[in-house]
Amino acid sequence: MTEAAAAVPARRPRGRPRKPPEAQDEGNRRQELLHAAARLFRQKGFAATTTRDIAAAAGMRSGSPFYHFENKAALLFAVMEQGMRAALQIQATALQAVPPEAAPDARLRTLVRAHFDVLLGAGSDFIPVMLYEWRSLSAAQRAGIARLQRQYEDAWADTLQALAAAGRVQADAHIARLMMLGALNWSVQWYKPKKGASLDDLCDQAMQLFAPQRRPR
Repeated sequence: MTEAAAAVPARRPRGRPRKPPEAQDEGNRRQELLHAAARLFRQKGFAATTTRDIAAAAGMRSGSPFYHFENKAALLFAVMEQGMRAALQIQATALQAVPPEAAPDARLRTLVRAHFDVLLGAGSDFIPVMLYEWRSLSAAQRAGIARLQRQYEDAWADTLQALAAAGRVQADAHIARLMMLGALNWSVQWYKPKKGASLDDLCDQAMQLFAPQRRPR
């Protein structure tokens, strides 16, 4: 090679640099990891699940999760955060269909039915992981998830206040919210989708417990 040729810098390929295999289709691969992690965290628990388990379930090499998440704890937080954001979207979409003039018990029914979708519907591993593994988060991570929870529960608080004011709920609205959500959340332990009641049936039964219709005298 002549000196003149050596002085000419090599041409760079046009366009954006090619991503490494781990970075290609990044969004889809990240979602595959989150879904695999949610499923395994729910089935085996956070402590018993390894990143190697998650990578294998997502069809990746054992080190690939670390391209997307710093560590397993960061992956757990991402599962819970995505679950809460999805729950907020499901709830908001359901409430949009409720007319503004609807009675508060109709709004409560909508909240209960949407909550069953969050807990027991398709792809519902995310929120149960939050219920089981809350203490596995750091204090900062818990604070982040708690902010999303408060947003989710604001609709319940407003609705139960209206029901209490109308005499349809006799308990303190704050305590009623905690007890109702606690009872509904426990359904992830016992509900079997292919046996017994549908989610609509569960909603009917829950409404009979929480805000039964008054019988005419």
